[in-house]
Amino acid sequence: MAPLRPISDVARDLGLSSDEALPAGPQVLKVPLAVVRRRADGPKGRLVLVTAMTPTSHGEGKTVVSIGLAMALRRLGHRAVVCLRQPSLGPVFGLKGGASGGGRSTVEPAEEVNLGLTGDLSAIADAHNLLAALLENHLYHGNALDLQRSAISWPRTLDVEDRVLRHIVVDAGGGEKAVARESSFVIAAASELTAIHGLVRDVPDLKARIGRILVGERGEGLPARAGDVQATGAMAALLRSAIKPNLLQTCDGTPALVHGGPFANIAHGTTTRLSIELALATTDFAVVEAGFSTELGAEKFVDIVARSAGFQVAAAVLIATLRGLRRQGGVPDASQAEPNPAAVERGLDNLGRHIANLRALSLTPLIALNRFPGDTPEEIELVRRFAGTLGVPIEEVSPFTDGADGALDLARRVAATDASGARGRPLYPDGTGIADAIRTIATTLYGASDVRFAPQFDEDLRRLTRYGELAGPVCIAKTPLSLTDDPKRVGPVHDFVPTVRRLWRAAGAGFTVAYLGTIETMPGLPSHPLADRIDLTDDGRVVGLG
Repeated sequence: MAPLRPISDVARDLGLSSDEALPAGPQVLKVPLAVVRRRADGPKGRLVLVTAMTPTSHGEGKTVVSIGLAMALRRLGHRAVVCLRQPSLGPVFGLKGGASGGGRSTVEPAEEVNLGLTGDLSAIADAHNLLAALLENHLYHGNALDLQRSAISWPRTLDVEDRVLRHIVVDAGGGEKAVARESSFVIAAASELTAIHGLVRDVPDLKARIGRILVGERGEGLPARAGDVQATGAMAALLRSAIKPNLLQTCDGTPALVHGGPFANIAHGTTTRLSIELALATTDFAVVEAGFSTELGAEKFVDIVARSAGFQVAAAVLIATLRGLRRQGGVPDASQAEPNPAAVERGLDNLGRHIANLRALSLTPLIALNRFPGDTPEEIELVRRFAGTLGVPIEEVSPFTDGADGALDLARRVAATDASGARGRPLYPDGTGIADAIRTIATTLYGASDVRFAPQFDEDLRRLTRYGELAGPVCIAKTPLSLTDDPKRVGPVHDFVPTVRRLWRAAGAGFTVAYLGTIETMPGLPSHPLADRIDLTDDGRVVGLG
């Protein structure tokens, strides 16, 4: 890899002076909110949303392709920036590894990106746990708010995977004021504060959102909020630096904004509003990666992020892989790297559903077929013919092995997309009821014939109605490994009826989470976690992250 450019030169590519982008670590800058807000009122570039078909457990290369596309656009003479989430330490040390790209398509310095970056997620975890501590302190010192101990819903958090913390008992140490009760931990990327961090516009908005966070219930069924225990100011103070976008660069010197980290099942799964606003104000193309596949990341970008911030999507890049198509054709994990034209053909139904999903969201799809070793011309031709029958452009990409060169044809397609065409439109209008919004998403995007609601859903809905917390979009938490609520179900998915098990209100983030199937907000490490191979050499180099 060529030496990195001075990060100040990268900032100048965005028109940022030395006092508009402040040093925050090796080759990392922070952009103050005042700069973002001042620039956001200027001319706007074009937003390119990168999503995918249903992934395998290893992912289909959205980050690599997003980085490669931004580099290729810059190679063609356009001003471009890639906008990514910060990696959670859970996957870094767990199954998927780092999220700084790979091969010749990376964000640098990769060690900084993958191992905490500027400490934003740590600050979020500290603010989250401060709220938990203030709640306990309020209980200890007399409980003037009449908080109902059994109804306290605010968990603790940390940013590594530790399954034994999913269910814990707190206040079990004895003493006259101790009242043991059940609680839990969530991983930091699943904290509501991480979702709030991704959606805030400025400091007043941050404080208003924090104050609205539901933490439990008071006497007579009244909602208890973070603002009730005077947590707002201190939590906002802990996030004073975390809300400023992080500016880095790709391996070829293209600007990269790496900020925010909400999961794409429990939350909206993309970079922060502030990063996107800065990108659109300073470049021709903002390449924004959305989490998982179209029915998760893309839907939530349109229905939650774009609805809230007023973003318009100029083009939607849909990543497909032959490995993913083989899985949808019924091939087990161990054999998905092997050529199998019959399985690829069976798996095309899944790709067709994702094309239809983007069109349902009023987006213009463009397929990027991400090449892997072992892919065959016969299989590629099957995908090309299928795309042609649906009238969808398709380009092969290979940024992992070829860097910007491996995404030039895709970049040319993106640059030629009609900027006045489909721009994205919410799937359901403002004011739609929670049950109706869930049913619309499931029947339109998943292919479900209907939705059933468990008794816990009805109980949760009555509670939220009592709280006056029904406004805003729905965020569906479900497996990314299937269009259904069953992670093992692949291939054609028609006439199934998923079950909505329960609701959780993210009042500060402004949406309601509906759980389909079993979703763990505190993942567990695999039998051989990637942490086994990560090390620090005697001369201070980190190895094993790739």
